[in-house]
Amino acid sequence: MRLGANHWPEGYLCGRCFGHALETYGTCTGCGVDRLTPGLAPDGGKLCTDCAGGLGDFTCEHCGQEARRYRRGVCGRCVLAERLRELLDDGTGRIRPELLPLFDTLWQMKRPWGGLTWAKQPHVQHNLQALARGQVALTHEGLGQLTPWRSVAYLRDLLIQCGVLPPADRHLLLFHRWLDEKLPTVSEPEHLKLLELFAAWHIQRRLRALASRGPLTSSQTQQARNEFDLASAFLNHLTQRGRVLADCTQADVDTWYAGGYTARRLTHSFLRWAMQSKHTRNVTIPHRSTANPAPITQHRRLALLRQLVDRDDIPLQDRVAAVLVLLYAQPLTRITRLSSDDVHHEDGTVLVRLGDPPSPVPAPFDGMLLDYLDQRPNTKTATNPDARWLFPGRRAGQPMTPEAMAPRLRNLGFPTRPGRTAAIRQLVLQAPAPVIARMLGYNDDHTTRIAEEAGGTWRHYAPGDHSR
Repeated sequence: MRLGANHWPEGYLCGRCFGHALETYGTCTGCGVDRLTPGLAPDGGKLCTDCAGGLGDFTCEHCGQEARRYRRGVCGRCVLAERLRELLDDGTGRIRPELLPLFDTLWQMKRPWGGLTWAKQPHVQHNLQALARGQVALTHEGLGQLTPWRSVAYLRDLLIQCGVLPPADRHLLLFHRWLDEKLPTVSEPEHLKLLELFAAWHIQRRLRALASRGPLTSSQTQQARNEFDLASAFLNHLTQRGRVLADCTQADVDTWYAGGYTARRLTHSFLRWAMQSKHTRNVTIPHRSTANPAPITQHRRLALLRQLVDRDDIPLQDRVAAVLVLLYAQPLTRITRLSSDDVHHEDGTVLVRLGDPPSPVPAPFDGMLLDYLDQRPNTKTATNPDARWLFPGRRAGQPMTPEAMAPRLRNLGFPTRPGRTAAIRQLVLQAPAPVIARMLGYNDDHTTRIAEEAGGTWRHYAPGDHSR
């Protein structure tokens, strides 16, 4: 790590450690004053600049607060506020009134350095100025005109969190934008007509139904994109064979799937829709069963759990997520939706609410979980300052996505699906399947089937209160 020019009593500090020290606030163990505490006491406590031996004067000349200074005499928060006033100016020298909540959220972030870096980006400056000056409507439809889409999605989440825009499912909006860009690329008029109908009456209808029950995931919208692309490819396949969809035969379907069943399996939805809507004759859609990967052994599972306790080189965030997989057989889609309110600490006992009743967290994992609650990431920027998510994401008001968490565990060599399979098989061998299902949020039929496959002895257990 590169050494910086900051020479403190402990020695030279690199830029990262120096920045972290100047973002640490609390009660000084030396004088008892609540202020900036960048120093360290011999017992590990926090010390203010005076009690630490005169580390320097970090008082901002504008606001009078102690903070890391971005330029001579001025803290990062004041510099960020000045820059935001320029970007959100509606042309009258004042911030556009509708964007004041966004301004307040951004300049009050605990770590203004992230906001300064974000506001330096040319496309961010262009988009903020376009909204401030009314060049683009301050609506979801207006945001759809801006680019690049990732930056716009981030800005949209911020505006929703601030209350500037009404809530909307961002994945659904991104799919609509993708579809609007995709349809004009279809050159065959007859294909375009069929794909528009398929997208409107099947794909978008299903996505809206899913969104009504909860936020869409990127996996769900990616599946929708794949279904559309495969439907288009299948129509091109028929054209190459000199046919249209109305004349599709069983041989056409079999030839299509013979080219790669797994890669083309999502064509199922298009063919079922086409048959139900009378756009093609009835054909038989081939089916191949797909089995879950073999579970890891119990010995391997316990070895992985021991590593999660001992390896401090693995980020605590990843270790906690891995424990929830290996101990409680939780899928990443459910882990990422947990909140800090799902963790209970009462009378020295730690519980995690995955179902009803909450599940006990054994030592030493209870200590890991409590330590993690005090250092959750992504809570010092404008995106999730008050987040209750157990794994806050980088998007405003959003948790980390399963797609973001999966590669983190995979890069550690952690077998997520085989590990989860091993955990649920072991749990149903130790307790009745209905009890495990209720505690972990599983379906009774699913755990019962796993128990039978694992050779469990609780088959005739009747759930309920047996104390009477």
